[in-house]
Amino acid sequence: MPELPHISGKEAIKIFERLGFNIARQKGSHVVLRRSDKGCVIPIHKELAIGTLRSAIRQAGISAEDFIEAYKK
Repeated sequence: MPELPHISGKEAIKIFERLGFNIARQKGSHVVLRRSDKGCVIPIHKELAIGTLRSAIRQAGISAEDFIEAYKK
């Protein structure tokens, strides 16, 4: 798996939105994103831990390469 960037929760949400995900709901500092039958949970932190970001990417059913490509745009 390629190296993931160190980004904030808000930046991660913007990247997932570029990939076609929409905000379904929010409870406290956790935002649930959905795209058809897939979804993921993103905490709104100043910096996401790499393991947390990797887990969200896995939950969403996308590849790390696709996420990084959307990040670079």
